[in-house]
Amino acid sequence: MRRTTTLLLAALALTLSAWAHAQQPRPVSPRGPLDAQEQNNIAVFRKVSPSVVHITTLAQQRDFFSRNVTEVPSGTGSGFLWDERGHIVTNFHVIRGASAAKVTLSDQTAYDATLVGVDPDRDLAVLRIAAPREKLQPVPMGSSRDLLVGQTVYAIGNPFGLDQTLTRGIVSALNREIESMTQRTIRGAIQTDAAINPGNSGGPLLDSAGRLIGVNTSIFSPSGGSNGIGFAIPADEVNRVVPQLIKHGRVIRPALGLTAGTEQLREVLRLPKGVVLIGLQAGGGAQRAGLQPFMRGRDGRIVGGDVITAVNGKPVADLDELLSELEERQVGDKVTLTVWNGGKTRQVQAQLGSD
Repeated sequence: MRRTTTLLLAALALTLSAWAHAQQPRPVSPRGPLDAQEQNNIAVFRKVSPSVVHITTLAQQRDFFSRNVTEVPSGTGSGFLWDERGHIVTNFHVIRGASAAKVTLSDQTAYDATLVGVDPDRDLAVLRIAAPREKLQPVPMGSSRDLLVGQTVYAIGNPFGLDQTLTRGIVSALNREIESMTQRTIRGAIQTDAAINPGNSGGPLLDSAGRLIGVNTSIFSPSGGSNGIGFAIPADEVNRVVPQLIKHGRVIRPALGLTAGTEQLREVLRLPKGVVLIGLQAGGGAQRAGLQPFMRGRDGRIVGGDVITAVNGKPVADLDELLSELEERQVGDKVTLTVWNGGKTRQVQAQLGSD
């Protein structure tokens, strides 16, 4: 009996010892230094995240009973500090239809924003906040013209309202074409597989040096979530448009002073690919160059006019392509237009005015 008791006590002691040992934390294994990629991820985030902002848009709402008007949150998005004067760049579609907007900086301080200018054709907008200078750290400016497929890129933004989120990927493709909210084509867009979700719109796309190379604007996703196909407006285009928005509140584009017919009209009249002229602005470049629009005669029949088929030798299939070609130039520049009329082609010189 005594032996049995001794054995039981010994077994109980072993059990208690094992239980007590099991309650102790396991020792942590040393991990060693972070690899080069991890260190760069951290460096880019620390460098640029203070420049990325969270934008909350507000819309006016009238109470049904009291008829009082209040402002309620209507959406969120991302943006980034452009300069030390408090200018903030974001997408036009982020602030479209809003009556007001609030900007939250990385330190969680919030400021009322004023609208400076918009370019719906390029899905860009500029806001401004009155924040202390020490809080205004602009994103370092990069270039998109020398990008290569396969380069590492980073996106920082506020997907689904989760602020200061970093994702990493590569440049998947270059020179993509995406459609703006005005149905104008944005050419030269950057395609990336860095995760971009709702709320990332307006945030910066960065290279591995933490420089701005694009503005995240849209995703291709039947489900609404990131499927690894995101698009960004190229930095060179942003750097061309934003200074104009800050200075003028809009983009002053070179123009010929013309009105174009629809694609349906061109097809009905069996005209070649190009811009069918149906109206000319008095004193505009097209009128001064002697171009003639299509019009209706007194008997109701259509009188033939001109179709612009190329600019400086580059074919233009429609008005969108013509406008894109003109935007590569400055007000006052002269262009050579290839013009079709009644089966004959001629070339004329026209000077660009402003829109």
